[in-house]
Amino acid sequence: MTVGDGSADWLTLADWRRRLAQLYGEVRERAATDPGSAWDHWRATRDELYRAHPQSPVPAADRGAFRGNYWPYDAGLRFEVDVAVAAPVVAPDATTDAAPAPRDVPSPTIRLSLPMSTGEALEFTQIAEVRIPFPGRPRTLALFWMAGYAGGLFLPFRDATNGASTYGAGRYLLDTAKGADLGGDPSAGRLVLDFNFAFHPSCAFDSHWSCPLAPPENRLDLAVEAGERLS
Repeated sequence: MTVGDGSADWLTLADWRRRLAQLYGEVRERAATDPGSAWDHWRATRDELYRAHPQSPVPAADRGAFRGNYWPYDAGLRFEVDVAVAAPVVAPDATTDAAPAPRDVPSPTIRLSLPMSTGEALEFTQIAEVRIPFPGRPRTLALFWMAGYAGGLFLPFRDATNGASTYGAGRYLLDTAKGADLGGDPSAGRLVLDFNFAFHPSCAFDSHWSCPLAPPENRLDLAVEAGERLS
């Protein structure tokens, strides 16, 4: 097969997303009985993709030596939480012309633009909140649906590790448009949130990427020492 006019880039991008979706499918299956083993598999496979795949966010010159850094697995930071429909937090530029919701899902009324690392803001709809029973006391994070692009659940967060051991603008926990989906029980309105799988956006590796960032309401007042770290 001959590929030209940039088609190879589109095909490798499709392959990148395919491999990530496959990885998270394997993670969900393994985590049903052994979350620690699922996490080991996630780290090993993800690191190999970041080293070798042409669509890796790591700059090409650095890929061969890439090794991910992670905190040890902490079983106390894996949760299955209720997804609570709540009045969205209205950003200053929020509008009421939300994109149509998926069929059979109540249509939220407020759409907002999340800040970006570079470039124009992307629009999201805050569809719910999740209350996470962290040790000490619970905290609440906003759960978003991407209004454009491929759609999908999106859960970014910031915490007290940012700017030191993690990227200053935060990390992602869910980004189902890219395959990062830890599962849950939709019939019961529940999601799996395992902070051991928290990962950096692409812009943490190379500033030429443009990434949506966590809004103020998703800044946690504690250090989440789990998942990917910078060093």
